[in-house]
Amino acid sequence: MRKSILVFIAMLNLLCSQSIFAEVKLPAIVSSNMVLQRNSTIDLWGWADVGEKVSISASWLEDTLEIVTDYKGEWRVMVETTGSKKKQSLVIESKVSHIVLDNILFGEVWLCSGQSNMAQPLNGYPGQPTFGASLALVNSLNPNLRLFQLDRVGSKKPLKDIEKYSTWLQASPENVLDFSAIAYFFGRQLQDFLDVPVGIIHASWGGSKVEAWVSKEVISNYRNFNLEKTDITDNTHKIPTALFNGMINPLIPYTIKGVLWYQGESDRTEPENYKMLFPAMVKDWRERWGLGDFPFYYVQISPYKYGDRSAFQTVDNSAFFREAQLQCLDSINNSGVVITMDLGEENFIHPPKKKEVADRLLFIALNQTYGYKTIDGAAPIFKSQRIRDGGLVLEFKNAETGLYSYEKLDGFEIAGDDKIFYPANATIVKGKEVFVKSDKVTNPIAVRYAWRNWVVGTLYDNNLLPASSFRTDNWKEARRVGE
Repeated sequence: MRKSILVFIAMLNLLCSQSIFAEVKLPAIVSSNMVLQRNSTIDLWGWADVGEKVSISASWLEDTLEIVTDYKGEWRVMVETTGSKKKQSLVIESKVSHIVLDNILFGEVWLCSGQSNMAQPLNGYPGQPTFGASLALVNSLNPNLRLFQLDRVGSKKPLKDIEKYSTWLQASPENVLDFSAIAYFFGRQLQDFLDVPVGIIHASWGGSKVEAWVSKEVISNYRNFNLEKTDITDNTHKIPTALFNGMINPLIPYTIKGVLWYQGESDRTEPENYKMLFPAMVKDWRERWGLGDFPFYYVQISPYKYGDRSAFQTVDNSAFFREAQLQCLDSINNSGVVITMDLGEENFIHPPKKKEVADRLLFIALNQTYGYKTIDGAAPIFKSQRIRDGGLVLEFKNAETGLYSYEKLDGFEIAGDDKIFYPANATIVKGKEVFVKSDKVTNPIAVRYAWRNWVVGTLYDNNLLPASSFRTDNWKEARRVGE
């Protein structure tokens, strides 16, 4: 009997001693099959009991790293990566944990975020296909392209870890079918061009407003709200800071190379507000990641038959929003914008030409991030105008090799000091300028191009990057003839 009691006491002591040390927990983004940013200082982090010792052995490091959790039971360590293309592994241990992460690669890591046009999968939406999806699926098997998918989660408070997700997967027909088409096309082509592994993290929510992706600390500078008294299960994707809390904060500080962003349709009637919030969001993300001004490349919303198709001088005309997005280039360092004036669909807010969008994002990244200056990524932007022969001559930035139109230029309007715009003839002069004129306007002072909701862009540079809709005036009052 006494022997049985002693055995029981010994077992109880053993169980109690083990319960002192909780198992090491890793964030969801840190797992087998992940891609770590190559040739960089990355962060590894996790949780355990307060004061617990954690050791990390990396296949590419000679020495074992030793860390002690802080007063919150958190640990974090910086690790140097290399440019090796070999598969790597990590072993993370404590008194009660032995975690092995394998099939890790060093490469380029990009975060892709936004709303439904970024989220649109290769599989498309009902009745709204993604062009080129079948061939993309046939060619999708690629162990050097890894994909991580966050599911849609909103939160009142910043989450420390991702709640719903699909972990790191190698690209294959099964794994890319429901993955963001733009993110996949970009990652596949970047991987092929650089011949290094690529990791793509996708975190989007269709219909989301920009303020949902902004932290509480930043959004509070622009508007008052009480998240504690808000039911975030209703219209979660439009509630200030809810998506930042649930889908961005848990990713920090996982080291990324840059961000691709496609969002704005839900904010299109508030261009001035977007011009403040979007740059503020980018600045905040960069500061929280602590990686400096990492690349932030975004997509301008496409033409579409929004509600008031004849809107001209009101914010119901999405040209004002496209203008605001273009102007954000001046507010965001190390940024680039993809123009989609030729890619829209009149009856679908989700244009099917997602590869073309990804191509243009790729061009910007290769030029600005990876130093391939012979690859043109910058679309032509209106620079200045001058009067000549009863018309206006327009000059453009980013048109060093010239301007081009497949057919006749269309969508140009011209006005005098009465601020009434008339349809105008436009021609490319000497391959580098646009001459705009109308017999109805004898003393022109302003031009607008593609200044409407639904329009098909006709002006390109010599590398077939389209110009955005633009205006040479800043009038608060103007109208189109006949209106």
